[in-house]
Amino acid sequence: MKSIAVLPGDGIGPEVVDAVLPVIDRMGLPLDFRFGDVGWRSWCEHGDAVPRQTWQLLEETDTCLLGAITSKPVREAEAELAGHLRGTGLTYVSPVVQLRQRLSLYANVRPVADVRADRFAFDVIRENTEGLYAGLDFHGLTPALWNVVKDHPNAKASGFEETSATLRLQTRFGVDRLLRFGFEHARAGGHRRLTLADKPNVLRASSNALRGRLEEIAAGYPEIEAEILNVDAVALWMVRRPERFGVIVAENMFGDILSDLGAGVMGGLGLAPSGNIGEHGSYFEPVHGSAPAMAGQHKANPMALFLTVSMLLRHLGMPAPAEQIRSAVRTVARARRAVTYDLGGVATTQVAAAAVETALTSGAVERQASVIAVGDELLSGTVTDTNSTAVSKLLHAAGYQVRSRMTAGDTLADIRDGVRSRIGADDVVVVLGGLGPTSDDVTRDAVAAACDLPLEHDETAWQAVCARLESFGLAVHEDNRRQALFPAGSSLLPNGNGTAWGARVDLPGTIVLMLPGPPKECLPMAEAAVAELPAGPAPESSTWRLLGVIEGDVASEVDAVLAPIADQVKVSYLWSYPYVDVTVTRPVDGPALPRSGVAR
Repeated sequence: MKSIAVLPGDGIGPEVVDAVLPVIDRMGLPLDFRFGDVGWRSWCEHGDAVPRQTWQLLEETDTCLLGAITSKPVREAEAELAGHLRGTGLTYVSPVVQLRQRLSLYANVRPVADVRADRFAFDVIRENTEGLYAGLDFHGLTPALWNVVKDHPNAKASGFEETSATLRLQTRFGVDRLLRFGFEHARAGGHRRLTLADKPNVLRASSNALRGRLEEIAAGYPEIEAEILNVDAVALWMVRRPERFGVIVAENMFGDILSDLGAGVMGGLGLAPSGNIGEHGSYFEPVHGSAPAMAGQHKANPMALFLTVSMLLRHLGMPAPAEQIRSAVRTVARARRAVTYDLGGVATTQVAAAAVETALTSGAVERQASVIAVGDELLSGTVTDTNSTAVSKLLHAAGYQVRSRMTAGDTLADIRDGVRSRIGADDVVVVLGGLGPTSDDVTRDAVAAACDLPLEHDETAWQAVCARLESFGLAVHEDNRRQALFPAGSSLLPNGNGTAWGARVDLPGTIVLMLPGPPKECLPMAEAAVAELPAGPAPESSTWRLLGVIEGDVASEVDAVLAPIADQVKVSYLWSYPYVDVTVTRPVDGPALPRSGVAR
């Protein structure tokens, strides 16, 4: 049995803790949750943001789960103290700072992972105890500090009383233990690259010392590539190519900035967990903070705390339930039916937490797809797009929910951006058309660009193109060679009725199918390709055709009947005079539909 100190804290902290912990408790894990006080209310009432009883609780437990902490500037801290404590010389110190310092939690680990598609997963490890956040921050300089900066022209113009200076503290002790932690973390996680983010082209002396320590310590980890990069370049590549990173290590301030950028890369603070780890202690918290303006509205995203608990469980040696929780969060985030406002939904904190619990217990993952048809002739209406309808029916029959159908013009940018927007969001992306040899056929180039893959010539496909053309007595032109180009690593899809073969590109989390446009070629190939896809769970669906009712009237009554399970079922209404078709769909292992119905 592992004991966990739970400190709900301030603002939205108690709300997300109340939503998440009962779900974890019902998993039946060998965990003992013990609650304590921390945060702004403790400061206001007792003049101590971390009461003595809480420190004792932390000593008696294996680790700590922290909800969220509110910190305010000096004036507000003094003004909000209880009356009898004001003017007594008490100084507010953030509980986060107190925990990190007193427990010597020098490594702040913040995972940055593509929750929806697993296209990237790396960790930012921020040093917690020194760097620019070491507290060596001064306004009105002492003679010793003034002697250091006095020759700067701006300092000369301002004088020592109106000059500020902050020292970046870096010690061999602090740097070495951080780097060793980073390399061990990379080794344990199977990462093959460690990136030290600093500013060696500007902070020449301290960064040069840092480089020396990196090179010496890296020698003990020959299987891991080590590099030192400018922090601004790291920020750029985190956005552009996040998959290139494994572990990023940085001093306090640089790590703070990069880890928050990482939260944006993965989809927002509502998905960002963190852990603070030292030699003999640890605590785990979601990155989102206390958000006091949102407190009591039940809008906070609980997924960051679920992922934080997943981190905590892995730290305690429970990788299987940790992965179960991460997988459940991914399922809910991808479905987007029961997500909070920050992910584009309307679910409350409790509803989102309940959806994660449903995903935990059911294990069924609803698979999703999108269809992109290519061609200016489709946009203009010159040609009717029958392919998209037929392929959507094939996907639906295979257990896929088609979430998006779009048409892209014959430009590389439009096709590329359309495909790229669906990679990671859907399990399958089907691209139809634009595989011919002419100048407006750029689908293969666009798909390769969207997948970040080069085009490669396939001799088997080329021989098939030549044989097909020659069988009709047609000359083989050099332009036809384009039809033998495919994204590197593709599985090819032969075309029995034409020259343009298709391709299947397997990416982490998404399969891209690329098929020709003519229906007599496209549809047989689509049928064969969809049959080879991983089978999706078939949801239960019922449809009623109602005659002589008003759409708005029946909708209000159906919605009222299904209100208790509205977040777990999908209802659609189709008005086709004089009928209204009502379809209710529930996912596999979803809730039973109410037996009482709408009486007419």
